[in-house]
Amino acid sequence: MHYFEPFVHIIVMLLNAISIIILVLGVAKATWDFIRNEARRLPKLETAKHNNIIKNYLATYILLGLEILIAADIIESIMNPTLEDILVLAAVVIIRTVISYFLGKEIEHTRIE
Repeated sequence: MHYFEPFVHIIVMLLNAISIIILVLGVAKATWDFIRNEARRLPKLETAKHNNIIKNYLATYILLGLEILIAADIIESIMNPTLEDILVLAAVVIIRTVISYFLGKEIEHTRIE
């Protein structure tokens, strides 16, 4: 199993990098859309409606990034199965899952038909 450690470490680092790229890309797109929306000088209600769409759009990127980070943590803990590592993984997965759950609920709740 120790032969795979360098390979698994590279995979975990790659997954972490991918999640960061997804988050940064989502923030950049949302920021760009927000700036364009504000520049249009629509009525306040219309601007708020478009900002809500932008918020939901950004939340989907955050959710995807969190899911990839959870996968990376699980893979990493498989290679280091100490009790401490498993407890840390459990705490991280619980926190990220709760965040993902409430973000998903927020997206569903604010979805504009």
